[in-house]
Amino acid sequence: MSKKDYYEVLGVDKGVSEKDLKKAYRRVAMKYHPDRNPDDKDAEDKFKEANEAYEILSNQEKRDAYDRYGHAGVDGQGGGFGGAGAGGFGDAFGDIFSEMFGGGGRGRSRGPQPGSDLQYNMALDLEEAVKGTEKKIDIPTIASCHTCNGSGGKPGSKVTTCGTCQGSGQVRMQQGFFAVQQACPHCNGKGKTIADPCGTCHGQGVVREHKTLNVKIPAGVDTGDRIRLSGEGEASRDGGPNGDLFVEVNVRQHKLFERDGKHLYCDVPISFVDAALGGELEVPTLDGKVVLKIPAETQTGKMFRLRGKGVKPVRGGSVGDMLCRVVVETPVHLTKRQKDLLRELQETFDGEHRHKHSPKKKTWFDGVKNFFDDMTL
Repeated sequence: MSKKDYYEVLGVDKGVSEKDLKKAYRRVAMKYHPDRNPDDKDAEDKFKEANEAYEILSNQEKRDAYDRYGHAGVDGQGGGFGGAGAGGFGDAFGDIFSEMFGGGGRGRSRGPQPGSDLQYNMALDLEEAVKGTEKKIDIPTIASCHTCNGSGGKPGSKVTTCGTCQGSGQVRMQQGFFAVQQACPHCNGKGKTIADPCGTCHGQGVVREHKTLNVKIPAGVDTGDRIRLSGEGEASRDGGPNGDLFVEVNVRQHKLFERDGKHLYCDVPISFVDAALGGELEVPTLDGKVVLKIPAETQTGKMFRLRGKGVKPVRGGSVGDMLCRVVVETPVHLTKRQKDLLRELQETFDGEHRHKHSPKKKTWFDGVKNFFDDMTL
């Protein structure tokens, strides 16, 4: 076997961590795997070098001996496929199987497999999401056959152990350089054969049907939250437990409120008279109307906070607030008399102290003047 430096073979430094060592080995082994490089002797040699290097370096005792004495300290200990212990060579090797054969490297675990999980997308109004509700949903699913109780055989018929896989549901298949386990093609991984299939499910043990469920939506859920209903997914095809049903929440856009976490936001239009002189107006919340006091000289964009009028988070914590953003509305469809009054009002603003009525306007124009002055320098 090669006498190259093991760290150099895997492209790592001497002080490499166990996690980074495993990553490096997987990268090299995937690159030079014989199944990916058929009839390439050089790639096969590099693959064997990587196996030898990782087997030594993933075992702390062997690694210490190699670090002290080099190859002389580990001669005769490398080149196999075992001995690295838990979390060492076996785990990394299994990861490569998983990547190359779509998860089949370690084989399907023995015994009945659970049914598939299902997902249901539920649209809710904001009020329903904030306060909680209960909804009925109708879902298509796979359920255990009631005629044969999931056995797949006609009632009274005999179900026998599969002769191909001897009941394990798996067979050993050769994949080039390696042997892997796959579901038995004769019994489809069930480990049993049925001489007289059930007429309802045709030997599958499961049937397609619709079922109606009541789903309780807790108060405070938001878009992206998922509610898990254990055992309400698809039935197992070989006697295992049912899968789960996940209800994913999507909150519809509201015509008045915008939600951000536990807080609610609302734009409140007011007349320029109320903005200038102040006043009171009713604003809606999810708990009913409240009176909002508008102080005199309020500007567009002013934010008013209504504490405790937001959302109580589904996972606990304090109730959020509602923030009302004032939008000063310009009047439209003015009569001639109204226009004359506005012009008369405007004339009163154009005197010597006109800037005190519009401080932001003066600041803005001063900024514009300075901008153009700087351009001419």
